[in-house]
Amino acid sequence: MLPAAHKHVLDLVAYEPGKPVEELAREMGLAPGDIIKLASNENPLGPSPKALAAMRDALERAHFYPDGGGWALRGAIADQLGLDRANVILGNGSNEIIEFLGHAFLAPGAEVVTARHAFAVYTLMAQLFGATTVEVDDPGYIHDLEAMLAAITPRTRQVFIANPNNPTGTLVGQAEIDAFMDRVPDHVVVVFDEAYYEFLDTPPDVLKYVRAGRNVVVMRTFSKIQGLAALRIGYGLAPAHLAQVLQKTRQPFNANAIAQAGAAAGLADTEHMRLTRELTLEGRNYLQAEFAALGLEFIPSHANFVLVRVGDGDAVFQALLRQGIIVRAMRSYKLPEWIRVSVGTMEQNRRFAAALRALAADGALTRGELVPVA
Repeated sequence: MLPAAHKHVLDLVAYEPGKPVEELAREMGLAPGDIIKLASNENPLGPSPKALAAMRDALERAHFYPDGGGWALRGAIADQLGLDRANVILGNGSNEIIEFLGHAFLAPGAEVVTARHAFAVYTLMAQLFGATTVEVDDPGYIHDLEAMLAAITPRTRQVFIANPNNPTGTLVGQAEIDAFMDRVPDHVVVVFDEAYYEFLDTPPDVLKYVRAGRNVVVMRTFSKIQGLAALRIGYGLAPAHLAQVLQKTRQPFNANAIAQAGAAAGLADTEHMRLTRELTLEGRNYLQAEFAALGLEFIPSHANFVLVRVGDGDAVFQALLRQGIIVRAMRSYKLPEWIRVSVGTMEQNRRFAAALRALAADGALTRGELVPVA
């Protein structure tokens, strides 16, 4: 059957997730408790206590199928945002919303516009449906919306704007977004990926375009500030006519009952989100100050991670692994000299910073030079 498979599927390079703690423990012979993971932008505080209680309760009903329509969670999201339930689509992680968009709008010959250094899944999903990705340069590692607008052709079906962007942590402002939306043609769906939205003090308002009925999908997730990454639960926000199309593309029961219960409870726990934001700001400021003290180039971040240039990103990644510290090497994002570091607890941040200082003292990293670690 292999010759019958689509060539664009056979050529697809699968997404490479961050290394799990358990895998590193097996490889290095380390105790899992001695390993810290700062690779996947997870919440170091874990889930909300209210979410944990709701999930434990939901386990008692695990023999029943989940609410396939996600009535309660979609309603809670809509109420919080001043939207209607019909505007909300649940996904098995916000990644699944990208897949829904592909099913609905992509085919061989279609084009998807992204920034050069943007979330890898946009390109992978486009390739899965046989579409072509048009990557637009991002000077200063910030989305250039003027250039992205100029890249749109009659074949363009989707434009992805990650805000804040992963892996750079950069943010596009309201004025740039409004100028872009004033001129984007009607045959294009604009997708705003706001996975890190809750970490912003004054986020741009893109929901106004949903309320106005524009061809806009806003993606958010419970994996980051809510600390529910293992449950794979996210959502999309779109005008009802567009959301209705996306609903037709999803599998029945795509959002499991335990995830729905935890997400609904976590959504209401504003105290847990406040504590997470405070911890993130403290840790992010600390890491950026450490990078500056070492003379390392970094991208000032608006999210819960920092991108830092360390010389040979792969070598530094491996050197940190040997010390039980997992970060993210960035070669797959066309940034081989960089690593991305998630903000952890302050104890974890200090341990990482001490390891990085030791590498610098040993000459294992220098600014802008490829220096391999032995």
